[in-house]
Amino acid sequence: MLWDKIALTLAIIGALNWGSIGLFSFDIVAFLFGGQTSLLSRVIFGLVGLAGLWCITLLFRHEEETGGAHHTA
Repeated sequence: MLWDKIALTLAIIGALNWGSIGLFSFDIVAFLFGGQTSLLSRVIFGLVGLAGLWCITLLFRHEEETGGAHHTA
């Protein structure tokens, strides 16, 4: 599903940004979009947060709904 891919992409961007903050004390989003308090940065942070919430639903979907292959042991 398209929304799943968009949400996962945004969640990955957020994870990479948090990794850069943790490892280098450097906020990529804030750097690129005018600081942590700029409107554009806040919108991006908000979208990443919503994407994270959406990705939680991926954990609880049945394989048929997500198109995943069945695995046999």
